[in-house]
Amino acid sequence: MTQGRIIIPKYIRKKAKIKEGGYVRVEGDTIVIEPIQSIADKYYGIIKIEKWSDDLDEFAAEVMRR
Repeated sequence: MTQGRIIIPKYIRKKAKIKEGGYVRVEGDTIVIEPIQSIADKYYGIIKIEKWSDDLDEFAAEVMRR
């Protein structure tokens, strides 16, 4: 019995930077698989941090307010 799974060879996953939890969408009759970029990597260096807060939730809220 098949489970509708597709195996993507490791060399393709590595080249496309696709990891577990990648984003899959369907466009017409085409399946598009995109890597999910970590939020930390995406915004790394955008804000200069002099000292990390002990309460990261409050820290993130303060950054968003700025």
